[in-house]
Amino acid sequence: MIENKDKYADAELQEFKELILAKIAHAEEDLRLIQSSYMNDSNNGTDDTSPTFKAFEEGSETMSKESNVKLAIRQEKFIRDLQNALLRIENKTYGICRVTGNKIQKERLKLVPHATLSIAAKKMQ
Repeated sequence: MIENKDKYADAELQEFKELILAKIAHAEEDLRLIQSSYMNDSNNGTDDTSPTFKAFEEGSETMSKESNVKLAIRQEKFIRDLQNALLRIENKTYGICRVTGNKIQKERLKLVPHATLSIAAKKMQ
């Protein structure tokens, strides 16, 4: 299947921009929640638990914080990718596959608005 090498029209780019801005707002809110969960020093009253269980609780708490830090890093990368997509919209290069130079299908961009590869290029990887 050969796709059209044209660029997306300004109206379509505006539609993608609105979609991306909404995703960024949602992703930033998720990031704030994740960060608050691992930055929160309150231990929700586990000071009065048995010393035997306290060791398990502290280990679990550390693992949970590490997991949340990884989630936060991943979320920050997602936000950065979305912001880069906004730059491509401004440069009018949004939706063009960086490997084939063809337009990325609109349906794919709606699902993965920060995509830089068409499905064909992704399959080649």
